[in-house]
Amino acid sequence: QLQAYGGGLAQAGGSLRLSCAASGRTLSTYARAWFRQAPGKEREFVAAITWSGSGTNYATSAAGRFTISRDNAKDTVYLQMTSLKPDDTAVYYCAASFARAPVSTIREYIYWGQGTLVTVSS
Repeated sequence: QLQAYGGGLAQAGGSLRLSCAASGRTLSTYARAWFRQAPGKEREFVAAITWSGSGTNYATSAAGRFTISRDNAKDTVYLQMTSLKPDDTAVYYCAASFARAPVSTIREYIYWGQGTLVTVSS
């Protein structure tokens, strides 16, 4: 129901834009978020946005470098990533939640995409 794409290889300092499209179910009224999981590490929160787009929340590691946005007409959420670092290398997952706020806890998210790999070289 969620399809993430846009990952790939980037150099440190570069940019990538991830997209997450919903299909089979309308998720435009759900809070949406991006999480990531690096090899050997737990999945961690990156950014979230309310259903209307009026509220956002960022992990400390993402604040100032990443921007989450959404287009409800396309039922798609984006993550613009700039000033990429090798530590940003991970599989990035998009998710959807009933929550009204842009929550950061994994258990709040009920729909998950399959993930897209981002690799940042130094």
